[in-house]
Amino acid sequence: MKTRKQLPQWLIAALFPAVLFYYELLFRAFTVGGSPKFGTVVMLLFCLSYAGVAWLLATLSKRKGVNFGVTLAYLLITAVVFLVEYFVYRKFQILYDLNTTLGGAGDALGDYQEDIFAMIFSAKGLWCIFLFLLPGILFAIFGWRYAAPQKLRARPRIAAFLAALALYGLGWLGISKSPSLSLMTGKEYDFQAVVSQLGLVTGLGMDAKEYFASGSGDGSFEATPTMPQLSAPAETTAPAQTADPSADTPPQTTPEPTQPPVVYTPNQVALDFSKPTKSGTVKKLNAYVQTLTPSMKNEFTGLFQGKNLIFITAEAFTAEVIHPELTPTLYRLANKGIQFLDYYQPSGAGTTGGEYQNVFGMLPSAAGMSFKKTYRQSNYYTMGNQLNRLGYYGAAFHNNDYTYYDRHLTHNNLGYSAGFMGYGNGMEEYVQDLWPQSDLEMLQGTLPTYIGRQPFNIYYMSVSGHSRYSRGSNAMTSKNWSRVTHLDCSTTLKGYFAANLELEDALAYLVAELEKAGIADDTVIVVAADHFPYGLDDGGRIGNMPYLSELYGYKVVNRFQRDHSRLIIWSGCLEDMEPIIVDSPTSSLDILPTLSNLFGTEFDSRLMVGRDVFSDAPALVFNSNYEWKTDYGTYYGGSFHPADASVQLPEGYVDAVKAIVRNKVLFCEWVLDTDYYGYLFEQTE
Repeated sequence: MKTRKQLPQWLIAALFPAVLFYYELLFRAFTVGGSPKFGTVVMLLFCLSYAGVAWLLATLSKRKGVNFGVTLAYLLITAVVFLVEYFVYRKFQILYDLNTTLGGAGDALGDYQEDIFAMIFSAKGLWCIFLFLLPGILFAIFGWRYAAPQKLRARPRIAAFLAALALYGLGWLGISKSPSLSLMTGKEYDFQAVVSQLGLVTGLGMDAKEYFASGSGDGSFEATPTMPQLSAPAETTAPAQTADPSADTPPQTTPEPTQPPVVYTPNQVALDFSKPTKSGTVKKLNAYVQTLTPSMKNEFTGLFQGKNLIFITAEAFTAEVIHPELTPTLYRLANKGIQFLDYYQPSGAGTTGGEYQNVFGMLPSAAGMSFKKTYRQSNYYTMGNQLNRLGYYGAAFHNNDYTYYDRHLTHNNLGYSAGFMGYGNGMEEYVQDLWPQSDLEMLQGTLPTYIGRQPFNIYYMSVSGHSRYSRGSNAMTSKNWSRVTHLDCSTTLKGYFAANLELEDALAYLVAELEKAGIADDTVIVVAADHFPYGLDDGGRIGNMPYLSELYGYKVVNRFQRDHSRLIIWSGCLEDMEPIIVDSPTSSLDILPTLSNLFGTEFDSRLMVGRDVFSDAPALVFNSNYEWKTDYGTYYGGSFHPADASVQLPEGYVDAVKAIVRNKVLFCEWVLDTDYYGYLFEQTE
């Protein structure tokens, strides 16, 4: 019987890196996009190195069938990893790192089964699956006859292993020669950025290192404790008035009584940094905090002292939802309360990440697992704990699954005296079993449980604004559809607005009930998004988000454009006051220190990476990609874009702010890893 000639081993070996490189290019095209030239070269070097090791493993056995099976497993398992990340990105507009995958993938799969299956069996999903599985399918059909691996002798195996090491080293040499790549893989490490530049396999490898090194205290803070400021313009005075010589009598002036200047003290508490600890990371945190300058109390300190607080993290909410006719209550709260005109909700870890920012005032350094890591820690500075120490009645509510992301654990440790209620441990008595559930029904059911328990401190995580936004897949879109049919926009946007009308109705009910009870002036309502409405664009990415761009009215080409939003802080007592306008850059990280100051609680501003927006602290918005914005400009894409080209910045301004941002990101990571507040405050709890 005639047999087919075996292909050369070098050609068989080339299959491994060729397929891996194919996977990486395909994944980039379907997700983050772009074509970084130097990053692609480095990615190819790593593919050659990784695949070289895989090829060695696939040639260990003398048995042809074993080697064939190892090769097929390599092709298929690798394809599945890429496919999982592809569908995660398509659903949530982010890539899941190991923290999120290990801790939240099961929750996501359970709660979004319908959406996930819809994506998988869509034309785009099936096409993507076919392209990723194609190498494995072809090898399964033809590999046995044409290219089954064979065991090699020791010499070529050693040579191949050394070549893989050399290629790996060459890749890292290339990274060291690129300032941007060396930053993103070093002191500005960011999983999303590494994957976009160097590929998913390298990103997962680096993330595994970060995951297992969590809490090790590697790294250090940089010696840049303050932000350089522009010199204040010289004060001008009006020219002195002279008497009119034609007047009969000289003008008489009566000096106004002078008031002594108000002297403000720092928002700072006495902390014992000498307490013993075995943790080198805690020691570094202690040293860093002592270099920081606390912000000062101000004329707004205690403005809301003793008032009730209702804080709503609103699912996929954004500024464009606010409309005087479509959403009159939201419009009233946004424009009759404190007006935040340049506000951002950094998005990097989905709903749980945005919720973490709102509640803790920190970036989610462990991505989707950040909130989960807090349930055994001392969450000393949440508003729940701050107001609980003042004797407030507190409760937290969510109208979706109470165990999603372990909220039954995490939200019972936020300091709310009555704990947490979601769908499954009480909320089902108030809301119907729909998807998504009604924010209005949640407010109607829960408000009577606390409105008579003043002072109260309430937290809501809403869900009505969740994607998808078709009438067939979204109960709130279907319910409110008749109210948006007149809008001049796409059907997708109409669905988004219709879903958010449930939040509008919930707030209209809430305000009406507070006014009926006569406590609107004594109650503060806060509304902040969890993330931008990523569900508008199926698999979209920055630069290719047509529905989000339609919503915003401009093409979204960077994260600050994508993440802009609107923060609402309202109380009935503000409506008769002069408007309070905050037009400096502000983000969700500023909510906690700002509320702490407004409620007049005792807090140490050095322990919060955000700022009280009414204090003397300079404005600084930043995200986990180490991009930032100040009053003087925005840093993104590796360069600084000044807000006013005519303004002369201090020498070293950009480098100093970059270092400050790195310090703040590191602080967020280490506070979470070490339970730092537990160390500082355990004796005062």
